[in-house]
Amino acid sequence: MQESKFAPITGTVMPRFAGIATLMRLPYVDPTDVKYEEVDIGLIGVPWDGGTTNRPGARHGPRQVRDASTMVRNINRANGINPFDLCNCADLGDTPVNPVDLMDSLGRIEAFYSTAHKAGITPLSVGGDHLVTLPIMRALARNGPIGMVHFDAHTDTWDRYFGDNLYTHGTPFRRAIEEGLLDPKRTIQIGIRGALYNDSENDWGERQGIRVIDIDTFYAMGVDAVIAEARRIVGDGPTYVTFDVDALDPVYAPGTGTPEIGGFTTHEAQQMIRGLRGLNLVGGDVVEVSPPFDPSGNTAVVAATMMFEILCVLSESVARRKQQRKATGRAV
Repeated sequence: MQESKFAPITGTVMPRFAGIATLMRLPYVDPTDVKYEEVDIGLIGVPWDGGTTNRPGARHGPRQVRDASTMVRNINRANGINPFDLCNCADLGDTPVNPVDLMDSLGRIEAFYSTAHKAGITPLSVGGDHLVTLPIMRALARNGPIGMVHFDAHTDTWDRYFGDNLYTHGTPFRRAIEEGLLDPKRTIQIGIRGALYNDSENDWGERQGIRVIDIDTFYAMGVDAVIAEARRIVGDGPTYVTFDVDALDPVYAPGTGTPEIGGFTTHEAQQMIRGLRGLNLVGGDVVEVSPPFDPSGNTAVVAATMMFEILCVLSESVARRKQQRKATGRAV
């Protein structure tokens, strides 16, 4: 059992509608806090949508997800994992951002994650548009490229937008591959769908070696086969999990910038994330939650739940690496 200073506040002590909102009701810890070095998994908000090309609002996602995450409890009913027993988890607050300067924001976000990474903290984040994953990867993949399990309606491997603009929420993984941060042969994209401007939008990633499972292939294969394929693709190397809420059918997550009908269900998403158990996971995020497009708040509830599902499988990876470090006396 972890020390109580890292435990979520239970709803039997403080009602879920009361108290200061933090992700999953965890304690807030910042880099100046003496407890910072004790944190194993840092939950982080990235309130920025400067890479959005159509419907904005994801900058407000972290704040609403914090509120919705009060419904998260300790134990995952499906797999029995209690991530708060396995790891010291804390809300590290929001990254600094510059709402009027895209490049400055990318630098600020990367610096925040670099500080956490140097302290040995594994990040689990909520955005923010999908471009925020690029500076996160810049911080995590300095020692070599990582693999990725990517849930999305879009490949996000476009080259540029409106002339020579290289950085939008549609380009992060093209840039990550070009920068040597992401290994395309250890990358799988699940749920891809929607109309295209031209064929090259999908072709580039597949030519690099990305395994793309579009939504029709997903339903032809079934959840179990897709999980097996994801595990085969990423293998036992370091792997990042990124979940764009538009991967879901918009009946489950209407509050997003680029909704696409015909997506998978929330339960299918939970099954797939649970199927990543045992992989070498080094971080994750849930992005593109845009509260202005969902007055019900349901999209934020979905995002908080997907974060918890990722946290459960991530916490086992982090705990396993801690045990290996103790046994071998070296970093793993």
